[in-house]
Amino acid sequence: MAHIGVEASAVSILKRAVDYDQQSRYTSALVCYQEGIQLLLDVLKITGDDEQKRQHIRGRIKSYMDRAEEIKRLIQKEKDAGTFTEKFSIPDGSRNFGYEAIMGQLLDSGVRTVEVEDPYIMATHQIINFIKFCEMLIIKCKNLSKIKLMTKVNERGSPAEQKERLSQLATSLKTHKVDLELIFSTTLHDREIRFDTGWIVKIGRGLDYFKPTPSMFSVGHFDLNLRECHETTVNIFHTKHLRHN
Repeated sequence: MAHIGVEASAVSILKRAVDYDQQSRYTSALVCYQEGIQLLLDVLKITGDDEQKRQHIRGRIKSYMDRAEEIKRLIQKEKDAGTFTEKFSIPDGSRNFGYEAIMGQLLDSGVRTVEVEDPYIMATHQIINFIKFCEMLIIKCKNLSKIKLMTKVNERGSPAEQKERLSQLATSLKTHKVDLELIFSTTLHDREIRFDTGWIVKIGRGLDYFKPTPSMFSVGHFDLNLRECHETTVNIFHTKHLRHN
């Protein structure tokens, strides 16, 4: 029956929501709760006349809705106070930690400017990862108008090649009505991503936390969510002081 598949999907997503909740990954948990609740509402619509079953589903929906509302209030309260922080680790060799899995819940039409400080957008694979990051922003942030990248010059490789590739990316982004501002620093060390909606993401290894695949014909070469990761930490903050440029 159709509702069995929908219910199984709801159970899977809500289990993930509870896992995130227990890890204090509240922004991710909230998204999963909302998705799971919608699926349960869909199940309710296609469930027959079994009133006991319908009551059970309604009870689950209410329970998850109550928790989602609690998380919303918690996030908003800490955002207003400027104290919101979320921290988790990416284990060595783990998968399912692509860029969208980490910060997709922070991206919406309210984001217009993104600033990236990452000293290692130099080698070919690092620039490709940055392109994938930009692609995610274009898809998720409908009003995106500017990406600002600060990185180091590839002095051990080919600075001219690095700058040419990033220049090509800037030209490509322009066709999507997004400006790419490039700043090269000789002293940059910290790694930080700032969204003008107030969200800040710090990844210990920057955007380059994925292990290489055996070849470009391997699963995970193109989809970073399927790629094994190096161990690193992720910190998510919110500040009221960032504004649209």
